[in-house]
Amino acid sequence: MFMRYALCAASTLAITAGAAQAADSLTIAIVNNGHMINMQTVAKAYTAETGIELNWVALEEGVLREQVTSDTATGGGQYDIINIGMQEAPIWGAAGWIEPLNFSDAYDVDDILPAMRAGLSHDGTLYAAPFYGESSMVMYRKDLADAAGVAIADNDSWDNVKAAAMAMHDPDNGVYGACLRGKPGWGDNAAFITTVANSFGARWFDENWKPQLDSAEWNAAINFYVDLLGNYGPPGSEGNSFNEILALYNEDKCGLWIDATIAASFLESPNVAYAQSPNAGNPVGANWLWAWAFAIPAGSPNAEAAQAFIEWATSKDYVQAVGNHPEFGWGSVPTGQRASTYEIPEFQAVAKFAAAEMAAIDSAAPEASDLKPYVGVQFVAIPEFPQIGVIMGQEMAAALTGAKTVEEALAASQDAAEAIMKEAGYY
Repeated sequence: MFMRYALCAASTLAITAGAAQAADSLTIAIVNNGHMINMQTVAKAYTAETGIELNWVALEEGVLREQVTSDTATGGGQYDIINIGMQEAPIWGAAGWIEPLNFSDAYDVDDILPAMRAGLSHDGTLYAAPFYGESSMVMYRKDLADAAGVAIADNDSWDNVKAAAMAMHDPDNGVYGACLRGKPGWGDNAAFITTVANSFGARWFDENWKPQLDSAEWNAAINFYVDLLGNYGPPGSEGNSFNEILALYNEDKCGLWIDATIAASFLESPNVAYAQSPNAGNPVGANWLWAWAFAIPAGSPNAEAAQAFIEWATSKDYVQAVGNHPEFGWGSVPTGQRASTYEIPEFQAVAKFAAAEMAAIDSAAPEASDLKPYVGVQFVAIPEFPQIGVIMGQEMAAALTGAKTVEEALAASQDAAEAIMKEAGYY
């Protein structure tokens, strides 16, 4: 069954002999999370069908962003295909750093969820294809919550979430109330922190692009975050991001975890339950929107073969290949990218997280608003944001460890952001 579905992707998507002959191998930079790692196994069928060897470079999230950005911006040519997301794709497409994507009719680009397609496009042109998409939500141990006499509702208040974490917190028995991102990085701790700040009514910039990190709303949000994670999180939270917390959760060490919806594919506890992201009275931007997607660096000599691989790896048939794979199955298919995935009976039977995931994706609000006069939820869609976000993430980690006060960390973040934005000519 697996080989039939895996190989039909090649025929359905018309991977041409010409494309196969254009390259003997492709070097692909990927983030080192579960779905990407699984792909290395599933893609052996692609090599068998096309003869193209696939050289995988799997990197931790922050390292991947740094290396891919440097190589793509300078035209280094180290990679034929790169993992990027919604922050980079439209900006890099507009700058000519990555190639536009044009797929066959069989690919059915209209099946890509509208939020994902829009976030990976510039002026209506798709520049990266989503391997999977995500929002964020609460994942929690219902057995622990029930035993503690607490409940977590959809879009609950942060105060109630803190109370639930406090009630489930049992460090003497190796259980920590709240496992949250603390590892520095614009896509690591800063991603989660921004959704907290959004819900408190904070914003990165005002309408004139002046940084707002010294506002009362940011102060309230970060003090809450530091208090919650510092008192009810696991030791060493300043080193934890997605993969580290996933491991902790699957070791039954977390009461609740607020993070990417895609994590639900890898949660092993039969007691896991889901809720929409909490807020402090302002739900706009309380849950993020992201896709890990494939793009082709501009000028790649293997662009034709690279596009053929991307078309296969982000297709309906790839989902079938994973679902029917003896090592993986329907609970492990990449989600959040195609509407058709949610209509597959086998997937519906095992994915009890599917409804919560789709609700989170559908409710994410990346558009500019009165709260945040810029595009993006957990990031800001301007070229300068990664640099600012990295600095802010480092400062927030310092606040979490107690090396700095929250006020000192925010003041340093504000100073850095102002300097970067002024140098870039925003004001």
